[in-house]
Amino acid sequence: MAGANLLALIDDIATLLDDVAMMSKMAAKKTAGVLGDDLALNANQVQGVKPDREIPVVLAVAKGSFINKLILVPAALVISAFVPVLITILLVLGGLYLCFEGAEKLLHRFIPHADSSADAAARLDTLSDPSVDIVQLEKDKIKGAIRTDFILSAEIVVITLGSLQGADLTTQILVLSGLSIAFTVGVYGLVAGIVKMDDLGLYLLRKSLTGSYNSAQRLIGRFLLSAAPILMKVLSVVGTIAMFLVGGGILTHSIGFLHHMAASVIAWLPGVSLLASIAFDGIAGLIAGVIVALAVTAIAKLRK
Repeated sequence: MAGANLLALIDDIATLLDDVAMMSKMAAKKTAGVLGDDLALNANQVQGVKPDREIPVVLAVAKGSFINKLILVPAALVISAFVPVLITILLVLGGLYLCFEGAEKLLHRFIPHADSSADAAARLDTLSDPSVDIVQLEKDKIKGAIRTDFILSAEIVVITLGSLQGADLTTQILVLSGLSIAFTVGVYGLVAGIVKMDDLGLYLLRKSLTGSYNSAQRLIGRFLLSAAPILMKVLSVVGTIAMFLVGGGILTHSIGFLHHMAASVIAWLPGVSLLASIAFDGIAGLIAGVIVALAVTAIAKLRK
C-alpha cells in the first residue's frame, strides 16, 4: 500500500514538472521581445560607467531586479486569484506599452530631435567635469536602471501569467518563480559579458605583445573590440522588432476583431500561414505603437 502511494506521488510530481516545463517554454517564447529589449536597455544603461565599476553596477541593478520581481510575482498571483479578468486587461496594456516603446524608438531614430546633440554634449561635459560627484552619478544611474527594470519585469510577469491562465496555483507559482530567477540571472549575466567584451579584447591585444600565441590573441582581441559596438546595435534592432512582434501578438490574441482578422489573413494564405501570422502581429504592433506614440506626443504638446 505504501509502495503504491509512493509511486502515485512520484507520478504526480513527474506530471507537475512536465506541465511546468511545457508552460515555462511557452511563456519564455512570449516574453522574448521584452527580454531582448531588457538586455539591450540594461547594457546601454551601464555605458559611461568607469570600466572598474561596470560589474559592481550590473550586480547592483541585478539585485534591484530580484527585489522588483519579489514584489511583482506575489502581486500578480493575488490578482490572478481574485480578479483574473484584470490579467487580460494588464496584458493588453503591456502589449500596447511594448508597441509604444518600439514606435517611440523608431520615431526618435527617423525623426531626430533638435536637442539630441545638445543632450549628448551635456552628458560628455558632465562625465569630464572633475567637480561632478561620480559616486552620486553612479547611484542615480543604478536607480534609473532599477526603475526601468521594474516596468519591464512587470511586463514579463504579466505576459508569463497570461500564458498560464487555466493552470493550477502550484504550477503558476513554480513557473513564475523559476522564470523570474532564470531571466534575471540570464539577462544580467549576458549584460556583464557584453559590457566587458571590449575590456577583454583590449587585454588580449596587450597580452599578444608578450605572449607566445601573438597572432591568435591579437585576432581574437581585435574581433572582440570591433564586435562589442556592433552587438549593441544588433541587440537594439532585434529588441525593437521583437517588441512589435510580441506586443502585436498580445493584442491580436486578446482583442476579438484583431483575432478574427488575423485568422482571415492566415486562412487566405494557407501555404505561408506561419509567416502570415508573424507579419500580421508585427504590422498590428507597429500600427498600434505609432497610434499610441502620436497620441502621447499630442497630449504632451497640449499640456505645454
